[in-house]
Amino acid sequence: MMRKLHYLAAAGATLALLAACATSPATGPMSFFVTSAGSGKGADLGGLAGADAHCQRLASAAGAGGKTWRAYLSTPPTLPSATTPGTAATNARDRIGAGPWFNAKGMLVARDIGHLHNGNSLGKETALDERGNGVKGRGDAPNEHDMLTGSRADGTAFAPQTDTTCKAWTSSTDGSAIVGHHDRAGPNADNWSTSWNFSHQSAGCSQEALVRTGGAGKFYCFAAN
Repeated sequence: MMRKLHYLAAAGATLALLAACATSPATGPMSFFVTSAGSGKGADLGGLAGADAHCQRLASAAGAGGKTWRAYLSTPPTLPSATTPGTAATNARDRIGAGPWFNAKGMLVARDIGHLHNGNSLGKETALDERGNGVKGRGDAPNEHDMLTGSRADGTAFAPQTDTTCKAWTSSTDGSAIVGHHDRAGPNADNWSTSWNFSHQSAGCSQEALVRTGGAGKFYCFAAN
């Protein structure tokens, strides 16, 4: 009897796995990419609107302009003052649609928001730019694996006390930004070192500071529809 119960449980788990896989196609049109270039002004992307426009331009040049593209970037809330009411945080995870997302070669990188933040297929071989080219990572010259995100591991914004987004993506001088590693590689195997969206803070907001930390001002773009 116990053997039969174990068999039925295993069979049920297998069917559930097959059903989950069946709902997520293995290939599809591009709905995710790493920008082939940054803004050229360090972490000054022109705010979220400017970053979204950059994603849209690159996607259009690659023949995927029919989708609505959003940058995977968070911004913290602003606190109210005597003259301003304050603003709510913007979470990267809330900007990019529901998935699934595929790279420029049609490979599935994440089924949905939950999978994106827990178990996705992002790495150096899959985190490609909009033209399907690889992005230089740790061990390459130069190393450009730092991706601007301003986000926690779950895709949410930080508290406003410390600058984690180079003044909401408008500064190329003062401040700092949280970055992730698109190649999931770092100096050790700790979680921060291998995180695609929450690894460390940049040395600053200028292009030179981003390069010095191990990046080039690039970021992730997702199709929101």
